[in-house]
Amino acid sequence: MKQLPTKLPISLALLTCIICALGFGLIALWVSDQQVRHFDYRIITAIEQLESPAMTLLMKCFTIIGSGIPVVIIILIAMFVLYSVLGHRRELLFLAVAVLGSVLLNTVLKMLFRRARPEIHRIIEANGYSFPSGHSMTAFSMYAALTFLLWKHVPSRRGRILLVVLSSLLILAIGISRIYLDVHYPSDVVGGYFMSGCWMAACIWFYQRYEERKLSIRTKSTA
Repeated sequence: MKQLPTKLPISLALLTCIICALGFGLIALWVSDQQVRHFDYRIITAIEQLESPAMTLLMKCFTIIGSGIPVVIIILIAMFVLYSVLGHRRELLFLAVAVLGSVLLNTVLKMLFRRARPEIHRIIEANGYSFPSGHSMTAFSMYAALTFLLWKHVPSRRGRILLVVLSSLLILAIGISRIYLDVHYPSDVVGGYFMSGCWMAACIWFYQRYEERKLSIRTKSTA
């Protein structure tokens, strides 16, 4: 059976980082100039048409798993599996830096932009500033990091595709839940995705450079 690639090419990670940084910069410019209102309200209006008791309950469930204690529990379980089951150690640091770095970056950006949250049809209460979405950034960083770390342990192409699809759906659902519950504008979510995409690509780039350099040193020492 043909061996599948087990890592993301470094050049692709760097290119992704640059593209996502440009995407975030564009969204941030639109938010600062108030040019994104039509985009935001058009999507908010469309999502409001889906409102129902069952949908509200589902969206609350998705928003719960996007931050706070559920995220801590997921990370602790992932760390236990990585360390005790798969025998990884450096991956623990990668996961911690990816998620905690994303949270810190989001805090700094919110203080920089100071965008107020929407007040159109608030379903749940939320504090703090709106741009970029913290839930979207945390969910993107956490599930993207887990997908990256688990990728090489999934033996089949079908299994890897399923892993990516499930992670993507979770990230998308958590972002949509923030719009549905009226605690974020769509541009907050999109901006959060772009920034986390940039952050995760940078983390993967540095991680793989470190791994390749370490492998190169080990090879030279045994030559």
